[in-house]
Amino acid sequence: MVNAGTMPRAETLAQPRTSASWTRLAWAQFRSNRVALLSAVFLIVMYLVAIFAPVVAPYNSNAVDILATNAPPSAAHWLGTDATGRDILSRLIVGSRASMTVGLVAMVIAIVIGSLVGGLSGYFGGVIDSVLMRLTDGMMAIPYFFLVLIVVAVFGSTFRNIVIVIGVTSWMVVARIIRSEILRYREQDFVLAARSLGATDRRILFRHIMPHAVPSIIVAASIGVAGAILLESALSYLGLGIQAPNASWGNMLSDSQAYIFANPLLPIYPGVLILLTVLAYNFLGDALRDALDPRVSRQK
Repeated sequence: MVNAGTMPRAETLAQPRTSASWTRLAWAQFRSNRVALLSAVFLIVMYLVAIFAPVVAPYNSNAVDILATNAPPSAAHWLGTDATGRDILSRLIVGSRASMTVGLVAMVIAIVIGSLVGGLSGYFGGVIDSVLMRLTDGMMAIPYFFLVLIVVAVFGSTFRNIVIVIGVTSWMVVARIIRSEILRYREQDFVLAARSLGATDRRILFRHIMPHAVPSIIVAASIGVAGAILLESALSYLGLGIQAPNASWGNMLSDSQAYIFANPLLPIYPGVLILLTVLAYNFLGDALRDALDPRVSRQK
């Protein structure tokens, strides 16, 4: 006979397990990556600078001072001036608006198109999958840099055209990634349970399956933004991107090549910013993927 005084209490039999929330675990995983934290801080600062560029810039980026051409760094011009006497720091700050915005908006367009194409292809399969994937393969077979050059040369190098053409020609990798993720999860038990409960295909795809592809989408988006920034810089460098006198990092590189011996620092400033921004996006994407992927084992 068991003594009543020695019987375990009900609350001790059913101790609630204290576990950190998924969000807290993801943040802890991300926070442990110091390089990713520095990358995130750098990108946040760059976007804040881009948003408040007219306030932050010490001078009008297009103001010409012919008496101070190719001036070295000084108290008046911290990074010096270019061949027409324009303040380099002000032009870098204002130019960040074009470079950062083009990369972000173009990748949003690519993510939307790629998610729709990859999601429909992976979920429905059959003829739809064959048609959409052959379309994707066909688009990937075209050298998209030259396609972008042709489109911009024909329709003009306005900011809107540059954003649209980069986004419309950058969705193929996203579509393939999304398709592979959909194929992985569409036959899982939770999908079969949702289908047996009468959930529509749209709800199953976008509410039950697509969230599992978010980590892969984030990685593809981060790399895609970096690629879009490089592409915009290349277009501007070739004279088909953001047009003068408006500043962008790409056309600042193009303008500086003629004066590289007179002022060797001119190409270094925009080149370093492009390099740091692309690296920051790559580091951030890898860290976010590790933090958000539920398959990555995390210890409290």
